[in-house]
This record gives sequence, C-alpha cells and structure tokens, in this order.
Amino acid sequence: MKKLVLFAFALTLMFSVSAQIETPPASPSSTVEQKVGLTDVTLEYSRPSMKGRKIFGDLVPYGKMWRAGANKNTMITFSNDVTIDGNELKAGSYAIYITPNEKSWDVVFYSDTNNWGVPQAWDETKVAAKVNVETYQLPMQVETWTMTFDNLTNDSAELGFIWENTMAGLKFEVPTDKVVTMAIDKAMAGPSANDYYASAVYYMNADKDLDKAKMWMEKAMSMVDDPAFWQLRQQSLLYAKMGNKKEAIATAKASLEKAKAAGNADYVKMNKDSLKEWGAM
Repeated sequence: MKKLVLFAFALTLMFSVSAQIETPPASPSSTVEQKVGLTDVTLEYSRPSMKGRKIFGDLVPYGKMWRAGANKNTMITFSNDVTIDGNELKAGSYAIYITPNEKSWDVVFYSDTNNWGVPQAWDETKVAAKVNVETYQLPMQVETWTMTFDNLTNDSAELGFIWENTMAGLKFEVPTDKVVTMAIDKAMAGPSANDYYASAVYYMNADKDLDKAKMWMEKAMSMVDDPAFWQLRQQSLLYAKMGNKKEAIATAKASLEKAKAAGNADYVKMNKDSLKEWGAM
C-alpha cells in the first residue's frame, strides 16, 4: 500500500511539473501601438505563418470571411472618432474581419470584439464600416501574417495587411485639426465657469487667499445662467468664512429653495443648519 501511495504521489508530481512547461504558440500574439496625430491606435492580433502552405485561395479561401489572424479575433482600438472611407467610427474597439478575393478584399470593422474568430451568429447591425481595398502582388513572400501602420501624417495613416505575396492597405483619417482647434479655442477663451468654481472652492477649503477665492466664485456665478444649489451652498460658506454673514445668509436661502425644488434632503438640512448657526432661523 505504501508503495502505491508513493507511486501515485510521483505521478501527481510529474504531471504538475509537466503542466508548468511553456511551449511557443503556433501563432504568437502581437500588440502594435501607434500615435496618429493626436489619436492613439492599438492593434491586437495573432500571427500565423505560412509553414510551406499556400495561403490565399487555399488555407484562407476566397469569398469566405476570415478573422484577419488566428485565435481570438483581431482587434483595433481608437482613442478618438476616426473616418474610414466616409464611415465615421466612434472612439472604441472593433474586431477586424476580411473576406479575401483574387484582386480585392472586403474589410469589416465589427463593434462586437468578444468572439473567437468569426461570430457564429453574424449581426449586420454591428458592422461599423465595410471597405473594399485593392490588393497588390509582392515580388517576394512574407512568411508571417503582418499588420502595419504606414504613410503617417498628422491627419491620417494606412493600416497595412501583408502575407504570402499579397499586400493591401486601408486609409483611415483622424480628427487632429478638430481636436487642436477645440483646444486652442478653449485656451484662448480663458478659464471656464467650472475652472473658476473649482479654484474658488479649493482656495476656501485650503485656507488660502479668500479674497481671490471670492473673486473666482463670483466670476463663476456670473458665467452661468442658473447656479445650482450645491454651487450656491459653497458660495454661502465662502461668504461666511470671510465674515460676511449678510451675503452668506442670502445665498444660503437661495440654495435652500433650490435644494427643496430638487428634492435634495441633504442640502436642505445643511442649509437650514447653517442658517440657524448664522442666526437667520
């Protein structure tokens, strides 16, 4: 019995050790990160190799949708909205599928990225863009499926596909000018109401320059048509901290009425407590 137990333990140990052995994957994964203008683009895919096989028209049949790689579907992620062949793709992640033909490929950007290969139940409503691209023959063979970012400019790039002796490229455009123009307009316009408000609240809570906090707070309030009850609450506390009870009470009452209208019991109570403390109730 003892020998059997020892033998069973030895087998368990042997299989445990074997399970820890790592071997090279047949189609290693790859992650490519590229900045295009001000847009971050990330490509995640697995890379099968030819290994003596004929690829297009055989291993990857013509006219049949392919996962554009191996294993989990190939995925591309854009940090900003982009445009592909007139189709606007919102910022986010997309699976890439390719239907190869002899002289051109149909490339699909699919909004559902959680698939192992081509979805079993294809949903046309999840097709964010479908583009036909021309293919070109190379004078040499490329052993491993390769995707690239080429022809970079501030406003665009080309997503390249290369395998065997075939290559194709797909141009996409990024909103660099729009992003930069918005940033310039914002900077030239100066601080927003939220910037002034946040700065004022910080200076008040940090016991910094209260006169400056008051200036910023009043500037913030002048920039909004209808200050919210929580904003008026902070303004009343600032006035109280500066010893201006008259303004503190008037502002707290305004905050109280708006808090009542909004059904916010917490701010109703806080304003009432402050008004009692300041002798107004």
